[in-house]
Amino acid sequence: MKYTTYIFDLDGTLLDTLQDLADAVNHALHQYGMAQHSLDEIRTFVGNGVRLLMERSVPDGAKNPDFEAVFAAFRQYYMEHSLDNTRPYDGIPEALCELKRQGCRMAVVSNKMMAATKELVTHFFPEIEVAIGEHEAAGIRKKPAPDTVDEALRQLGVTKEGAVYVGDSDVDLQTACNSGLPCISVLWGFRDRDFLLAHGATTFIRHPRELLDG
Repeated sequence: MKYTTYIFDLDGTLLDTLQDLADAVNHALHQYGMAQHSLDEIRTFVGNGVRLLMERSVPDGAKNPDFEAVFAAFRQYYMEHSLDNTRPYDGIPEALCELKRQGCRMAVVSNKMMAATKELVTHFFPEIEVAIGEHEAAGIRKKPAPDTVDEALRQLGVTKEGAVYVGDSDVDLQTACNSGLPCISVLWGFRDRDFLLAHGATTFIRHPRELLDG
């Protein structure tokens, strides 16, 4: 099937944000005398939004009396350093340009903070029309709830017909399912094929140019 609307996850799908997230986590932990984490450890923590990332990173999670302060330190540092090392995955800019040329509509939905989501999408991907991040104050639940996808489709002015979700994680698979959309799982992101298969993935791509085949 040829898709006409693409709803993309951001971290691990369009952008390799892992180093900047890890740097922000470890900066915040260091500020409060807490043990830091390796890049591989941080990789296993991401994918469910920044609050859960920090709950997994801080000893005793949200029960730690310093948790909110550490979380605030993370947010402040990340907003100031989210572009230090973050880059699009190889082939992503070219694939998005070609999808745009073909008349496809595109949006990003992320559990990342709204301000960071919009900043990154605006900076790297001018082809993408809509970017939605953490937005619970507006009554929009984060993924895997379908709310961000529904809102993206609404802002694009399109229906689910001809739409596909593209992501790299189990949360993305759940989001696509809850939204009633097919899901394309990418194999260059934060989770490997075996992990994705175990969580129900059925369609995989190894390079962004394969998006142009669907």
